[in-house]
Amino acid sequence: MQYSSVLFDLDGVILDTEGIYTDFWAAIGRRYNISVPDFAHVIKGNTLARIFDTYFPQESVREEIRQLLVGQELTMDYRPFAGALELMQDLRNCGISTAIVTSSNAKKMRHIFDKLPQLAALTDVLITDEDVSHSKPHPEGYLLAANRLGAKQFIVVEDSLAGIEAGHRAGAKVLGIATTCPRHCIENNADFTFNTISEINTSFITNLFGR
Repeated sequence: MQYSSVLFDLDGVILDTEGIYTDFWAAIGRRYNISVPDFAHVIKGNTLARIFDTYFPQESVREEIRQLLVGQELTMDYRPFAGALELMQDLRNCGISTAIVTSSNAKKMRHIFDKLPQLAALTDVLITDEDVSHSKPHPEGYLLAANRLGAKQFIVVEDSLAGIEAGHRAGAKVLGIATTCPRHCIENNADFTFNTISEINTSFITNLFGR
């Protein structure tokens, strides 16, 4: 049983995909005349089901978006941020378990793990949108991951404001990554702020755990 764990969001934290998703959802907002300012940023951290429930009541429109999203995700270039996989490996070497808690679905994650087997090997627990009933900022995903890991203490690494709130509500210290939101927004909400995941090291994390 692992007692200390680090729980990671995926897009914008481990994978450099947030810009692609921002462009995708901005285009969807324009295509379907969504009148929400900064729509692509407002929905970050939400599951697809919640986005549909909130903004797209018509099933025909939902199906169109599903097909567009599937096409997008099957052709995307899934690139880890510099230092992301190295950090996960270093944590494992220190006896600290890891989880990915994402609003992505299981099909997408299977595709990513096929493309990035090292990421799959370094992920002790995976929580997708199919494992939870509530999107971030609800803490359900992080609490579920911690429970499955048997973690008595855990740290959350996030890039979205909804994710940071979810981490805090789960009782974690939250490391904020300023890849998606402006740094000042992350600083106002996270316990610690970094420009990229490459700035986080195991010494910093073990110190937070009191080791």
